[in-house]
Amino acid sequence: MFITFEGPDASGKTTLINKLIEYFTKNYPKLQFITTREPGGKDIIEAEKIREIILDKNSKISSVSEALLYTTSRRIHLERVIWPALKENKIVICDRYVDSFFAYQGYARKLGIDYAKTLTNLVIENTIPDITFFLDITPSQSKQRLNVLRLINQHDRLDDENDVFHNEVYNGYQMLIKQDPNRFIILNADQPVDLVFNELITKLNNDQRFQNYIAKVFDDSN
Repeated sequence: MFITFEGPDASGKTTLINKLIEYFTKNYPKLQFITTREPGGKDIIEAEKIREIILDKNSKISSVSEALLYTTSRRIHLERVIWPALKENKIVICDRYVDSFFAYQGYARKLGIDYAKTLTNLVIENTIPDITFFLDITPSQSKQRLNVLRLINQHDRLDDENDVFHNEVYNGYQMLIKQDPNRFIILNADQPVDLVFNELITKLNNDQRFQNYIAKVFDDSN
């Protein structure tokens, strides 16, 4: 099973993923899962080097060059981490995936969603998430959180983009959700993290795809 987390910058994806890891470990001790992220990937030197180039505040790369770097990194990530784990029937939990690419590069960078999808389809071989959690905060809420992160110097090149860019990212996500509503599970991220996580767990445990996966895993292990 492939689960991804999407949302505007500073929406709390990483925090929720860490809490989900704790939840799975405690409540499903037999469950096999991995966590990873994009750009980059779990323990992949090459993909992490590409991540550094993309996010470096001193990088001066064109939108097309940026898109090609993301796509190269994604292919490496799939080959080395995602595909092997899915083949072993593990849950793959990924912090950002193709929807980020479509929203940021395709929509906000004005490369076009069709361009971004064409580029993506060359490398992902139809590897689409089973479930995508979208952490819903407005661009203004995202900006407030980013301002706090800037005070402690925890931000990157994309975080420093202007308000128009971040508004377009959000609009891009809304369009993607409308195109594929069954895959996306929307979480109200404008509330205390424990409440967001409770919403996540409730919706995940009630999701038929997750129920079917858990039932199959435990049937196979008996």
